[in-house]
Amino acid sequence: MDMHIDIAAAIGATAREVRELTHEGRPAAAIVASRDYPTGIEDLWDAVTSKERLARWFSPVSGDLRQGGRFQVENNAGGEISVCEPPRRLELTWEFSGQVSWVSVTLEASGESSARLELTHLYVIDPEWEAKYGPGAGGVGWDLALAGLGLHASGALTSPVEVSGPWFASQNYRDLVDASSAAWAAAHIASGADAAEARAAAARTAAFFKGEEH
Repeated sequence: MDMHIDIAAAIGATAREVRELTHEGRPAAAIVASRDYPTGIEDLWDAVTSKERLARWFSPVSGDLRQGGRFQVENNAGGEISVCEPPRRLELTWEFSGQVSWVSVTLEASGESSARLELTHLYVIDPEWEAKYGPGAGGVGWDLALAGLGLHASGALTSPVEVSGPWFASQNYRDLVDASSAAWAAAHIASGADAAEARAAAARTAAFFKGEEH
């Protein structure tokens, strides 16, 4: 499949925010990404909770996708669904490599045939990791997912995501990673981070996602 993402449109469609806070008394941060999709709220909810549809824009997901159930993203995180309120709210733990963070997704109608998705990923800060990569370490990954959801919601992406494997070696992918990293650096700076440090962390994040990290 010849997959191609309009980078300017994908980056411009998403609003990004970085919030510094505390979680159970520990320094934490939250990355927040939101954008509108050209489909109704019920269909968007189905796209983010149906195993069959998740495999077409995100990744294969197994498990019990209902409140109290556990899930596993193939070759990625697993966790427990703590809140499932169709078609508006989903909350879950994101458990990966011995670490636990928290993801929430909220949906709302934004027009007669459009819906808005807001994703918040809250994590306890590892000072060394945060200094090296910044919030873009998670933000870029979610940008890639939300761009895929945009293609799926518009009907341009219908095959399982594995079919798009060659895209991850393409210049289009690399350019999207660079643009996303820069956008998250801007959000990080807007939250009060030092500009030079934020941009340096974003460059390291981009290198990581492109397989160029040394």
